[in-house]
Amino acid sequence: MRWAGTGDLINDFFGSTQVFATAVRNVVEEKVLRETAPRQLTFSQFRLLKLVAMINKQTLGDVAAFLGVSNPAASVAVDKLVRRGLLLRSESERDRRAIELTLTEPSRQLLAAYDAAKNWMLAKVFRQFSPDDLRHAAKLLDQLSAAIVDHTAKAEEICLQCGIYYRKQCLIRQLVRRNCFYHRHKSHQNTPAVARGEPSP
Repeated sequence: MRWAGTGDLINDFFGSTQVFATAVRNVVEEKVLRETAPRQLTFSQFRLLKLVAMINKQTLGDVAAFLGVSNPAASVAVDKLVRRGLLLRSESERDRRAIELTLTEPSRQLLAAYDAAKNWMLAKVFRQFSPDDLRHAAKLLDQLSAAIVDHTAKAEEICLQCGIYYRKQCLIRQLVRRNCFYHRHKSHQNTPAVARGEPSP
């Protein structure tokens, strides 16, 4: 069944999601990061710390795929965090191509401070909405995200990085029954998807 004014409805809704995403990124994520992280820590570097918090065995190819950059750029990103004392880096004893990335105490404290500040800020924002409203909105956003991915030409090459956004399950695997690029890449390397009982991105 065709809706009257479908184009306008889609544009309005898509515009609303873009505004929401911008508000989340600029008002919540970036603001909280500036308040809790060392100076000049980029959000890309912060995402890398979140990745290491979940899975500590990575190849530079893994890091590059996760960040969407080249292997040399991934190596530079890792080296910068190592020099700042936020990551420890060593070669894997089983696979010389792999590197062991481990959080340091300062980076663990940084992630904990970020989560606490984020939760405090959002609790104040969300208190005007009922739990049922929030659950319904979250479910709708998940379904729309999965539908968008499912209708792209190369959906299997897309990773929504669910794990670093506090999701316990991969959205793509859960809703459209396929593996994202990151899970396929990790599976190909026969590397466990979950470390220390925490979710994979």
